[in-house]
Amino acid sequence: MLSLSDIELAAQRLQGQVLRTPCVASRTLSEITGAQVFLKFENLQFTASFKERGACNKLVQLSNAERARGVIAMSAGNHAQGVAYHAQRLGVRAVIVMPLFTPGVKVERTRGFGAEVVLHGSSLDEARSHALALAQQQGLVFVHPYDDPEIVAGQGTVALEMLADVPDLDTLVVAIGGGGLMGGMATAAKALRPDITLIGVQTTRFPAMFNAIKGTHHPQGSSSIAEGIAVGTPGQLPQAIIRDKVNDLLLVDEGDIEQAIVMLLEVEKTLVEGAGAAGLAAVLKYPAQFQGKRVGLVLCGGNIDPLLLAAIIERGMVRAGRLARLRVSARDVPGTLATITATVAQAGANINEVHHQRAFTTLAAQNVEVELVIQTRGHQHVDDVVSALLAVGLSAELVR
Repeated sequence: MLSLSDIELAAQRLQGQVLRTPCVASRTLSEITGAQVFLKFENLQFTASFKERGACNKLVQLSNAERARGVIAMSAGNHAQGVAYHAQRLGVRAVIVMPLFTPGVKVERTRGFGAEVVLHGSSLDEARSHALALAQQQGLVFVHPYDDPEIVAGQGTVALEMLADVPDLDTLVVAIGGGGLMGGMATAAKALRPDITLIGVQTTRFPAMFNAIKGTHHPQGSSSIAEGIAVGTPGQLPQAIIRDKVNDLLLVDEGDIEQAIVMLLEVEKTLVEGAGAAGLAAVLKYPAQFQGKRVGLVLCGGNIDPLLLAAIIERGMVRAGRLARLRVSARDVPGTLATITATVAQAGANINEVHHQRAFTTLAAQNVEVELVIQTRGHQHVDDVVSALLAVGLSAELVR
């Protein structure tokens, strides 16, 4: 088992090597959730993730012979960037094996840090097997993303900083993939504050640690927007720590994570990836567990594909009623479309898209079906627009 002294030594090694990120209160998120929410902005690290803490702690302890051989890692992106960046700083060759589903932004940034990227496998487990084979073939030092005491100790420095900045936190909510971050943070937090509550969060699509700890058998999916915690096999070292020290594990859905990403972008003006939003997603989904508590959330990463982010924002606007799809049917006579658009405008909504449909409809031949995508102020405004259309004699409904 890891000890507090291991993490304190890691913190000394990391001084001047990684950013001491802020941990600050969020007044608006506190009002929304009913908890006192404090955010640890690990997405502000140079590689936009906490992962470089563990990577740096591991690499600075390599012997001269190991540095000469070079290192290899497998990762969906953030560990890859952390290893690549600090290997480049230290003049060490780095080979990174990444699963085929890794977002392009993470692949390119890893290459940008001078690493040799190998894309292999449809899962982290397949990527790990390939990385281990390459390590043996080329004599490289394998740097595991979470099942390594030096890596876990480095990640644990997040908790040291959070409790130094906000000593009276009641609860820490931490995303779990392989478990390295939670393993390190739990070791530090429980040593400093035995009464603190530790909550781990996984996605319903990748509940490996949840199943291992709770003895459940939730099925595993094939992909998640939180690819940073899409881990099929939890680490043995983190699992032992989590079993011993963590109070509870929670599961969140893809939609919960999407909502949290959009909320952090809107409220905090900060960009997080899926894994980075998992903690807030849990607080939003299970408010009773956190009501009135002083809750620390780790925004553990900010590397998200721009196209995925665009889709998440748009879907978030649909959930909030700020984007809506209406189906309007009327007699197909001159001026009908003008009446529809004028009515929508008078109701204060903006039209994004118009689809004027005559052929693919079950309406009578004299009728036309018009589908609109509109921007509104929210669900009540959508209802107002529908009411306005009905008031001028049109048939209108919201398409769910």
